[in-house]
Amino acid sequence: MRKNRNLGFGTSVLLAVLGAAAFSTAPHGGSSPAIIPANMPRIGTVEERFQSYNVEMVEVIGGRFWKPYSKQTDATPNVQPSARQSGANPVGTNAAIFQQRPPINLSNPRLRKLAAALGPAYMRVSGTWANTTYFQDSDAAVGVVPPTGFGGVLTREEWKGVVDFSRAANARIVTSFATSPGTRDASGVWTPTQARRLLAYTQSLGGSIAAAEFMNEPTFAAMGGAPRGYDAAAYGRDIAVFSAFIKQAAPQTALLGPGSIGEGGSLLIPMGSGMLKSEDLLKATGPVFDIFSYHFYGAVSQRCAMLGAAGQTTAAAALSEEWLARADNADTFYAGLRDEFEPGKPLWITETAEAACGGNPWASTFLDTFRYLDQHARLAKRGVQVIMHNTLASSDYGLLDENTLAPRPNYWAAWLWRKLMGTTVLDPGPSPAPSLHLYAQCLRDRPGGVALLVINLDRAASQSLELAGPAERYTLSANDLLDTTVQLNGRELRLGADDAMPELAGERTRSGHLTFAPATITFLNFPKAGNSVCR
Repeated sequence: MRKNRNLGFGTSVLLAVLGAAAFSTAPHGGSSPAIIPANMPRIGTVEERFQSYNVEMVEVIGGRFWKPYSKQTDATPNVQPSARQSGANPVGTNAAIFQQRPPINLSNPRLRKLAAALGPAYMRVSGTWANTTYFQDSDAAVGVVPPTGFGGVLTREEWKGVVDFSRAANARIVTSFATSPGTRDASGVWTPTQARRLLAYTQSLGGSIAAAEFMNEPTFAAMGGAPRGYDAAAYGRDIAVFSAFIKQAAPQTALLGPGSIGEGGSLLIPMGSGMLKSEDLLKATGPVFDIFSYHFYGAVSQRCAMLGAAGQTTAAAALSEEWLARADNADTFYAGLRDEFEPGKPLWITETAEAACGGNPWASTFLDTFRYLDQHARLAKRGVQVIMHNTLASSDYGLLDENTLAPRPNYWAAWLWRKLMGTTVLDPGPSPAPSLHLYAQCLRDRPGGVALLVINLDRAASQSLELAGPAERYTLSANDLLDTTVQLNGRELRLGADDAMPELAGERTRSGHLTFAPATITFLNFPKAGNSVCR
């Protein structure tokens, strides 16, 4: 639930006073106020599984997904689908930007070990392909083509791989279900036959689904494979059937929704009149969701440039305030709808990354790590409970390289977050410089401790703070912002023998003046802060 929305005047003044109390006059004659971690007030909490990720349904079953830029020069402009996929492309795109890929190997030891290092988490198995995927509830050979009304086939073996992976990685499953014409009766009403089979098989494996959306991105229902003419009224009718089914068949599964995208100033793509409005969807459903969900991309990637210039961004803008603030704009929009139609419900972002359509070329570099951490921290401060990054290991925005499974800079950032940032969100007070972003949360597993995230967005100038106590410093940097490797306190982060995670050791700093180099990200730990709200 949002902790800082619609505050009364007295409460607002109190928070302002408490936030200011996290600072004092700078010691040793410093020009900036000193940060006092012990005084930082609590402003909210996030889920233990706040930082989570997606493994797209198309990865699980195999099929066409966004071709990495490193392979865009391949002489394969007309990628052919396998026999078990229908091969439809999203509207406005072409086959040249896709890559045919086999099902992901979820039993890979490195993949499991690296995912487990981010746990506990949620793994969302969904995406556009999930809307049209048929679950074959038998061990028979897959047919030459998917059944009528579907675009792909999910086998028992593949879904068992998902359940087994979720256990190994301590990642609870979140998903959505097929909603294409093949799931509907003669009147066009959705039926739970497919969903029931998938749930029953999951339960037979001893697994469970923590939360589920009805469909992936209903604001673009037509693009996602919904029947022709699908509208808000049809969505409301289907949700009534779906919610009753979930309560009966899997009462422990939280109902997520609506899972919208493309509003609130984000993803500015001229998609035409086919887009449905979340407001209309929510009016049609009434208050039915356990958790309010939405998707957020600040732009579409270069591979989808044909969809319009308004949806593009550049590497030059990656550290700009305008770019980073797009997350605020989308949250303001969707949180407003939550407050109006589903007041008090938790807010989850079930899909996000640097840019839609697989990410831009710099999504795999240190340059995007500023967005990754800033977005997580600012949305935690705004009351978002869970964020699911797209993807764990596919295309340019994957946390891991899809071929080698080597960690990318954003993976190492996620690992540091998991090791250091707790679930209680604090107010660090004002920053001494606009380009120096400050965020704070209780230090994980250290009662009374505080973790301060310091992001210097200035590409040329150092910034500084005054600390009222000693700290442990963990600074992420790169020789070049477009490097696909990252350094921690000057040493490159890399896996050890047998894919062992590196030792996490901070540099001790004294109280007083501390400088942050241009374009760096620093976690400062205060294990002995003695903050009473962190006990």
